[in-house]
Amino acid sequence: MRRWQGDGIYFGGDYNPEQWPEETWSEDVDLMRQAGVNLVSVGIFSWALLEPTPGRFEFGWLDRVLDLLHDGGIQVDLATATASPPPWLAREHPETLPRRADGAILWPGGRQAYCPSSPVFRERSLELVRAVAGRYAEHPAVVMWHVSNELGCHNVHCYCDVSAEAFRCWLRERYGDLDRLNDAWGTAFWSQRYGDWAEINPPRAALTFANPTQQLDFLRFSSDEQRAQLRAEREVLQTLVRQPITTNFMIGFGIKHMDYHSWASDVDLVSNDHYLTAADPQAHLGLAFAADHTRGVAGGDPWLLMEHSTSAVNWQPRNVAKLPGQLRRNSLAHVARGADGVLFFQWRASRAGAEKFHSALVPHAGPDTKVFREVCQLGADLKALAEVRGSRVDADVAILFDWEAWWGVELDSHPSVDVTYTDRLKALYDSLWRAGVTADIVHPSTDLSGYRLVLVPTLYLVRDADVDALHRYVAAGGTAAVTYFSGIVDANDHIRLGGYPGAFRELLGVRTEEFFPLREGEQVQLDDGSTADVWTEWVHPDGAEVLASYTDGPLPGVPALTRHRVGDGAAWYVGTRLHEQATDRLVARLLDEAGVRPTVSAPPGVEVVRRRDGDRTWLFAINHTDTEVRLPAHGVELLTGGQCAGELALPAGEVAVVREDRT
Repeated sequence: MRRWQGDGIYFGGDYNPEQWPEETWSEDVDLMRQAGVNLVSVGIFSWALLEPTPGRFEFGWLDRVLDLLHDGGIQVDLATATASPPPWLAREHPETLPRRADGAILWPGGRQAYCPSSPVFRERSLELVRAVAGRYAEHPAVVMWHVSNELGCHNVHCYCDVSAEAFRCWLRERYGDLDRLNDAWGTAFWSQRYGDWAEINPPRAALTFANPTQQLDFLRFSSDEQRAQLRAEREVLQTLVRQPITTNFMIGFGIKHMDYHSWASDVDLVSNDHYLTAADPQAHLGLAFAADHTRGVAGGDPWLLMEHSTSAVNWQPRNVAKLPGQLRRNSLAHVARGADGVLFFQWRASRAGAEKFHSALVPHAGPDTKVFREVCQLGADLKALAEVRGSRVDADVAILFDWEAWWGVELDSHPSVDVTYTDRLKALYDSLWRAGVTADIVHPSTDLSGYRLVLVPTLYLVRDADVDALHRYVAAGGTAAVTYFSGIVDANDHIRLGGYPGAFRELLGVRTEEFFPLREGEQVQLDDGSTADVWTEWVHPDGAEVLASYTDGPLPGVPALTRHRVGDGAAWYVGTRLHEQATDRLVARLLDEAGVRPTVSAPPGVEVVRRRDGDRTWLFAINHTDTEVRLPAHGVELLTGGQCAGELALPAGEVAVVREDRT
């Protein structure tokens, strides 16, 4: 792995000088210096300008931009420029265009108009990478390389004939022969048995439910094809450049089709793009989740926030602007949870194109604006926080997350459309956030020995090795809680027979004989006062202690919440969808049993996270409320320079970072 360069926290964003007259560029650099910007991403969507016709490259404008940035002290994350092909590629090679499941061609005019399996696209894109890297490998401004951009954001699934052949090759590699594939796909059902590889296609539009394992494998294949583009570009770069290589992931609740856990080893540092859901008044909880999950994908190491917005975006139904102070809160919340860089899309708001109403560091109204003043303030804040770089985040709780489980649980023809992967994931995470407890979001194969509590929401698909690891964790003294519709199938989406919850029956000490999903709007009561909906099941204790049972609904008297002693630890099972207050009570019981305490005792709506580097610690406190709060803290407030002796007064909407006095 190639290491990050420089000191302090990166600050900046996407810079697209090609959209502006050249006389604007010097003003840009002056404003960047005024704001404290030290890193910009350049060239992300520049293919058509760098290679205006096949094989003819024009680098003069980029030479001048990079020289100007270097003279101004601005470092560059240089893109390979492969994110969106130029129109000439589709004209000369229409077979590179992607197709939907119904066969419709997706034409140029937007971005990412290419089939990810296309050998023509791969060849042309790698020629561009070689040309760009060969020219700028030693340019003094370049400190990092940026592969493509948001791989798979728009074209993750392609159903064309090129993709079909690539899918068959992927299946041959996975299964080796057709007998193994037929067994894995359960093709004895509905007369689907394949006798020749040529008979297999992607799960194109069909008369009824497509084979579920075929669907699951196509999702795996599609993620792997996007990863293959990342790896191909990385391999070219590694032969030519010495700087670290990254690409921007899109980790959060809304993007489900790339398995970033498998991609993490292909970059030198993990980068992520995150945008708030403007309609959600609690969107800062989703931000915290995305940051914690990005840190989990990075193996706990610091990571880079490659994109977020200074204010409104352009692609949501109602693009709500950020209120004063929100830009700063959002940015520093990412830093609190492990980001060592804060970048935005983009530097200067576009005057034309699909994203002309997307906010930027320099808005249409120019620098004499709320946004730019807050940008300058943030630049000063990040400069003051330089010493935090390289530290890690304290977390005693892990939440297990697997993209394949997400894909599996949301396939069609399941017991209830109301059971979704992110529902319990978000509910448990939000409850921890309200309790002031930081969590790592990690893959089920992660070493769990350092955690006091492990939560397992809706892990529908799970591998035997990961089940065994969780069992060993609990037996060694850990506390775990598993929610309903977990452990149901193996990696081939085959039911684990013998009763639900399948893989977790022994660990949990229960056996479910039948699911009883609830009707839309139907609720049930538990004898501990809890209310639940969506899901119930006929649970039989098999060594587990019953903690709560239903008092009404289809299963009165049947257990809904159990606890099973395993070795020196305990495994809890949550067999229904508890409402928010009941979830908070459950999480409080789990935290108490596991001996997990909040980072700092804080009022509701105040986010507190600790970063650590050896014996040095920094406390981040973010007030999301409209009133001043007081927190226990000992140290120096880095952002204000004031003293903090025993108590921190934190005004409404403000952020403080305290270098703690641990004595």
